[in-house]
Amino acid sequence: MSSVRDIAKISGVSAATVSRVLNNDPRVSEDARRKVLEVANLSRYVANVGKRSNTNIAFVYTGESSLGSPFDAALMRGMASGMEEFGFDLMILDARRARERNEAYSSMFMRKGIRGAVLRTTAQTSSICRQIASEGFPSVVVGARIDEDGVSYIYSDSRKASERAVEHLIGLGHRRIAICLNIVDDSDHTDRLNGYRDALAAADIDFDERMLVRAPAEREGGAQLIRRLLSMSPRPTAVFITDPYTAIGALTEARRARVRVPGDLSVVGFDDAELRYAVYPEMTSVCQDGVAIGREAFSLLNEILAFRPLDRARDTEAPRTTGLEAIQRSMQTWFEVHDSTGRMEA
Repeated sequence: MSSVRDIAKISGVSAATVSRVLNNDPRVSEDARRKVLEVANLSRYVANVGKRSNTNIAFVYTGESSLGSPFDAALMRGMASGMEEFGFDLMILDARRARERNEAYSSMFMRKGIRGAVLRTTAQTSSICRQIASEGFPSVVVGARIDEDGVSYIYSDSRKASERAVEHLIGLGHRRIAICLNIVDDSDHTDRLNGYRDALAAADIDFDERMLVRAPAEREGGAQLIRRLLSMSPRPTAVFITDPYTAIGALTEARRARVRVPGDLSVVGFDDAELRYAVYPEMTSVCQDGVAIGREAFSLLNEILAFRPLDRARDTEAPRTTGLEAIQRSMQTWFEVHDSTGRMEA
């Protein structure tokens, strides 16, 4: 592992300058800051002050936290299952709160003893992921697709499975099919919307903007959705809900409003854990394996880090490669039919 003196020698600056950069001191030119951070990232430098841990992998929120979601819990379980072998610890971080004013993200990560980051983002905060990648810090975006050179990601492609879900509803005789999307845009929900539109187009059903409803990705969002559908005239006979908690909230509100599922309304949900089995009726769903995605996210990050398992006694690692090349991979979702969908009643 490189020291401050090693970084200074390679960067062509003094050790004091390296120290100022790593401590976010403003008395450094932008050119020197860029050189030092580039060398520090490539050499996998991590600050080691006192007893501070330098074996951290961070699960980083670039925007609003979704820590309570089943998907995030599954992602972290998957990450943790692969990290122990390599001697890493998991840290949860809010990038906006943890970063000091004018501090480079790389400097912030190094200051906190973080060797690599798994980034949880949305369309509104994806620029932070691009910035982290441009600084050369080892990172992987999880659950979102950012199709740019230099940005590594792992996500589930849900377009085809979403298309099959809507085809299933059409095959049951439904024509007025609503779709519920999160109020926060991301690539996952865009894929699901595109799959929905693909199925409608294949069946010669015109896309109707009135059938697109946005609701928060929470149980109350599902309640809002049902109330919205009940206010429409004529009402939709089926709905594809693209978030797990929203779907559960919708089923709960449907029972409260005496809407029969699937007699009055067929419901296709989305599930990244096993929530589809925990509701009544069991929910027909587009599914992804959040634990597997988390495990793969850490595996990709470990490839970028190019570490062998840590020797805890010496706190050393053996790099297999140099440089940071982006790795971009997708995993497939699948469609399961359960009891929340049925043939449209006359």
